Amino acid sequence: MKKLTMIAVIVGCLTITLSSCRDQKTQEEVIIEDMQDKGAEIKVEEGKIKMETADEKVKIKTDDDGNTKIKQKDKE
Repeated sequence: MKKLTMIAVIVGCLTITLSSCRDQKTQEEVIIEDMQDKGAEIKVEEGKIKMETADEKVKIKTDDDGNTKIKQKDKE
């Protein structure tokens, strides 16, 4: 019985350790991937990313301090 308990504890610890190490995507990365899937035209300038589809515009600006601003607009 002790052996089964120890195996369960070890498996539980490994599960928690391995699942918490996954890469988390930032909001910017999620938006960029979504716009790429929609076939957006993407322009990268210094500190700015502009993406545009037939019905949506997205701008991501990054300042010198690393702060980001995201603007999303529908073209309607």
